[in-house]
Amino acid sequence: MQSIIKKLDLVDYIDNLQALFAREKSIVIQGDINIHFSLINEISRYEFKSPPKLSNLDRALALLQKQGVLKLDEIYEFIKIIKYFIYLNRFSLEGKLSSWIEKIIVPDDIEKLCDVFDDKGQLTQGYNDDFDMVIQNLYNNKVNIKDALQKVINGKNLQPYLVDHQVHLVHGEQTLLVRGGFNHVLKAKVLDRSTGGFFFVLPHSISDLKQKQSDLENLKSEIVYKICQEYSILFRNNLMFLKFVNKEFDRFDHYISRVHFAAQNDRNFILPSKSHTVQKLVDFKHPALKDPKPVSIDFTKNIIMITGVNAGGKTMLLKSILSAVFMSKYLIPYNCGKQTKIGSYKEIQAVLDDPQSVKNDISTFAGRMVEFSRLFTKSDVIVGVDEIELGTDSDEAASLFKVIIEQLESKNIKIIITTHHKRLAALMARNEQTQLIAALYDEENRKPTYEFLQGTIGKSYAFETASRYGIPHGVVQKAKDVYGKDKDKLNDLIERSSQLERELSSKIKYLDEQIDIQTKLNSQLNDKKENADKQINEQKAILQKQYQNAIDEAKKIIKNTDTKDAHRLLNNAHKKASQIKTKKIQEPVELKIGDRVKYNNTKGVLISIKGTKATIDTDQGMKLQVKLVDLRPSGKEVKLKKVPYKQKVKVTIEKPKEGFIKLDLHGQRGDEACENLDKFISDSLINGFDEVLVYHGIGTGKLAHAVKEFLDVHPRIISYEDAPAYLGGFGAKVIKL
Repeated sequence: MQSIIKKLDLVDYIDNLQALFAREKSIVIQGDINIHFSLINEISRYEFKSPPKLSNLDRALALLQKQGVLKLDEIYEFIKIIKYFIYLNRFSLEGKLSSWIEKIIVPDDIEKLCDVFDDKGQLTQGYNDDFDMVIQNLYNNKVNIKDALQKVINGKNLQPYLVDHQVHLVHGEQTLLVRGGFNHVLKAKVLDRSTGGFFFVLPHSISDLKQKQSDLENLKSEIVYKICQEYSILFRNNLMFLKFVNKEFDRFDHYISRVHFAAQNDRNFILPSKSHTVQKLVDFKHPALKDPKPVSIDFTKNIIMITGVNAGGKTMLLKSILSAVFMSKYLIPYNCGKQTKIGSYKEIQAVLDDPQSVKNDISTFAGRMVEFSRLFTKSDVIVGVDEIELGTDSDEAASLFKVIIEQLESKNIKIIITTHHKRLAALMARNEQTQLIAALYDEENRKPTYEFLQGTIGKSYAFETASRYGIPHGVVQKAKDVYGKDKDKLNDLIERSSQLERELSSKIKYLDEQIDIQTKLNSQLNDKKENADKQINEQKAILQKQYQNAIDEAKKIIKNTDTKDAHRLLNNAHKKASQIKTKKIQEPVELKIGDRVKYNNTKGVLISIKGTKATIDTDQGMKLQVKLVDLRPSGKEVKLKKVPYKQKVKVTIEKPKEGFIKLDLHGQRGDEACENLDKFISDSLINGFDEVLVYHGIGTGKLAHAVKEFLDVHPRIISYEDAPAYLGGFGAKVIKL
């Protein structure tokens, strides 16, 4: 673990995370990573204080198992854990976090111990009378010692011998600093000498008080030992709980430390996926770099070959990919875009260093072969190899490594390589599972850009790099002549290929931006059309209301008359009102089952079409039947889940004179009744009813309870109450929609 962390330059980053731990431990969280990820997300919604700093309690648990007696500070370490979980239980937790914390039930006799200790781990006053008495006597004796020393200091005979009037603490004793000859006026024990030749002395007059102090300290130790014995027996009886809560504390500490670490610099958690279909870094920043340029790269294919300019970031790109995989594997947050996708691997290998040394008596190439040979026994591994052709003839290495790489790829091993060897890159470019990535160089400014281009082989720019780092121009020019014009032309072709790739990428980016602009414009036009539709319908409603008001006024005027002209005028007015029509500003759209649709301000999925009618399953969880022409598209197609066939139940709905409709659920089972009630409420909403009546009867009360539970969670229910006696009383509900 430490080896890979060091190779990927993550030592300081991991140390910063571990500094947030309540106690020292590995960064690995044992268990299901998906459960860990879910709990971390839930914890991030709360503002928990950090757990208290703790020591490792493995020795204390082992001592309890062997019938030993813990020290007071060891007992307090367990109390700190208990207090923290009691603190967590005060929160109104939800989801998996609530289920987990609720399982940690502290035994009553252990919970009582929390009141025995103060925040500094000392026994509180009032718990043990003998202990309180000893503490009080110790305090009183210290006061007596201080008073006795002051009395000696103020003595007239000693004044000529006193260096100062202070009490000095020497070897844990309160002493006076005096000159030579003090023994003529003071009987005392010399404890030490100062640099000025003076004496630190302890007067004999306070020796008895000192002895009493020592006796009281011994008595205090005896009382504390008895208390520790009592608590150790209690802990031993609850040993399984203490082992459990000690482990769960570490687990929670892992979670909350990561949450706080992520919040420090807006870092993201990326959950690795078992599927390797898409793997990419988006705006990744390696923690070891100061103000790094964000890296975005696709590394979906099994062979990633990074070529290009020297000192252009090839090795750091390799480390970035491996670092992202490593940190995702152990749920360590890091700086990247949320669109980042990482695969899950059993193991991460980094072949970055030169294995040659005087100790192992092995060549560079031989060492590399040893490392590669170990990979043939593994699978589901991601491997990074820096300068793969290091240590041997590059042409021979190209053929050898081509075969090795392809064999490893067939064993489900992803391999990331940096190389300057064009022949190896050209050989691997023919493999469909190879992704070429080139580190780019700024020809105009003569320096690397630390940017990368996918799909091409990069030029090394060895001569340019040599000039940039101080090699004389004449030496570099002679080297170019030795290198040869033909090979230099090959480099020019490679650079031209990279330039064309960059131009293509730039044009694609421009076209994507133009497409985005057109998409936004189309969306804006659709919004304008919808607003125009809405305004026209609103004006139509206003006109119809004004017309109806006029008709009502006319009816009042001619209420007591019976002339043919009045009826004729009213008939003509009704005829004209029926001719008021508006056309929606909306192009006809063909809809099919599974489409996302919008009805007024309600969105959902189209689940059935019957003639001119359509049924949608809304995002609020209810089904609506509306006119097909009133629907508009609203998003991508959604595949419908197959629903098992259920026998249709005929539900009779009638609108009575009282102004609300009724549903009778007598004799139905709970789930059947709730299904019918759901359809009944949806139909009532569509028909514009704001109050309905549902009969469920009294009976055993099960059906009434099922109806009540359904109404409590339905999003469109405003309120409900038992019906009046003449409408069913306790056996019915009046529901307001």
